[in-house]
Parts: sequence; C-alpha cells; structure tokens
Amino acid sequence: MTGFIIKRTLQAIPILLGASTLIFLLMHAAPGDPTSMYLRPDIDPVVIEQMRKNLGLDQPVHVQYVRWLSSFATGDFGYSFSQKRPIVDIIKDTLPNTMLLSGIALLVIFAVGVVIGTIQAVRQYSWIDNVATIGAFFFYSMPSFWFGLMLILLLSYKLQWLPASQMTSVNFEFLPASEQWLDRLKHLLMPAVALGIGGAASVARYMRSGMLEQVRQDYVRTARAKGLSERVVIFKHAMRNALIPIITLLGLYLPFLVGGAVLIETIFAWPGIGRLIVTAIFQRDYPVVLATAFVSAIVVVLGSFIADVLYTVVDPRVRVDEGEA
Repeated sequence: MTGFIIKRTLQAIPILLGASTLIFLLMHAAPGDPTSMYLRPDIDPVVIEQMRKNLGLDQPVHVQYVRWLSSFATGDFGYSFSQKRPIVDIIKDTLPNTMLLSGIALLVIFAVGVVIGTIQAVRQYSWIDNVATIGAFFFYSMPSFWFGLMLILLLSYKLQWLPASQMTSVNFEFLPASEQWLDRLKHLLMPAVALGIGGAASVARYMRSGMLEQVRQDYVRTARAKGLSERVVIFKHAMRNALIPIITLLGLYLPFLVGGAVLIETIFAWPGIGRLIVTAIFQRDYPVVLATAFVSAIVVVLGSFIADVLYTVVDPRVRVDEGEA
C-alpha cells in the first residue's frame, strides 16, 4: 500500500504542474488586466503604466511565469490586487466554508442516493421504482444553479422557511450557542441540497444496479434458504457488497462538488472559494484567480487519489495488479 501511495503522489506532481501552467497561460491570454478597472478619461495613462510596472505586469509572460511558479513552490501565493492582503489569508477564510458546504453536499449525495437506490432495487418495477427513476433522470439532467434558484423562490420568497443567502444571519453573534447551530443549518440546507441533488440521483442509479446484481447472486439465495429475514438478507449481505463500487465514487465526487460550488456559492452568496473565484475574475485579480484555481486543481487531484486508495482498500486485487505492472 505504501508503494502504491508513493507512486500516485509522484504521478500527481506533473499533473499539478501542467494544470498550473495552463491556468497561468489562459489568464494572461484573456483580454484586460487588473489595471483595466482604472481605464477612465480622468486618469493619466502614465499612472496606469506605473501601476502595471508596480504589479510586474510589464514583464514578459515567461518572466512572470517563472516568478509566479517559484513563489508558489515556496508557498507564497502573493497579494490580492483588489483586497490588498495576502492571498493565503483569503484562502484560509474561504476554503473551510467551501469544504463545509461540499461535505454536507457529499452527505446528501450518498445518504439520499444509497437509500433511494436500495428502495428501487427492493421494489423493482413497482410504482415507487418508476417514480424514483423518473425523478433521478430529472434531477441528474437539471442544472444545479437553476434548482438553487427554484429553491430560493419557493422556500425563501414564497414560504419564507429558509434564508436566501449568506452563511449566517445578521444577528448571528448575539444568538445563543444552540440557536447559532440552527441558524447555520438553515443557511446551509438549500445550497447543500442544490449542490448535491444531481450527484444523489447518479448514486441512486449506481446503487439500484448494484443491488439488483447482488440479490441475484447465489449467496443471497443461500441466505434466504437458511431462513434469514428479508431485512437481514438485503441490508447485511446484499447491501454490503453493493456498496463497494459506491465507496470508490467518494473521491470522484470531490472535483464535481468543487466545480459546482462556483455557481452555487455565487447564487447563495456563500463566502467560499467558488464565489471568490468569480469575484476575482470580474476584478481581473490575477494572483487570486491563479491561487484559487491551483487550490481547486489540488482538490481534483486529491479526489482522484482518494478514489484510487479507496478502490485498493475495497478490492485488494488492484494492489496486486499494480505490483505486477
């Protein structure tokens, strides 16, 4: 296992290097730069040029790239042009919020998906299975941002059950500790559901297929022949084996959640790294965009790494094949 982990870690280094290079080139190929916000008739072009020089934007692209990459290698992400503070501090403030949202969305994905998929398999071809199948295809094909907007329209503006935006209420600091948790939960519920509902529909389809495959196996027939109850056969025997391929999806959904968080956090004004990326793009804040995109690339690689490790845990034959290769 140690050799497998080391091998996967070494393989991640060129991937991150290539992703960071591509991100850097795309940002500099885009029109405009951080000084574009100051292009007004009342501002002297000499001042704009001096600003470009102070920010290092007058240097050739390859010089900027080498300087940026060397800073990244030492953990220095630089300073934000718009917020005028270290980018590391900005990421420390926003990344935990995104991970909280993604974590709850991940819980929604697997809890809802596994339960719905199991019920579909047990009630195959029943009206419950048919309705759940239609619902799964609907939610899987539906854009998460549109669903988020519909949730805001229904639950916030029509029914006024949940807050429409932000992470906490205005009077959060003055609430008792117990009510603070409830306030956070109310703000977290809609964005987490909007972010995770499509993944839950996908997991439900995987789970239904896996359960149907397992209930037809000989060991399930043997368990039933021994007189075990249907609940024990389904949940203790068949479900345990059907969950093996589902577990490996855990790491693969991390990149999906990080990518989806960009839109969801913007819609719900959630103070996470996704909303930070959107704001930095509009402000042409190169250092922030590059740093946040690089952090997102790390999460993508980490998700793939977790999926590989989980797959070797649930299926040791993978480690044997890797060792022989």
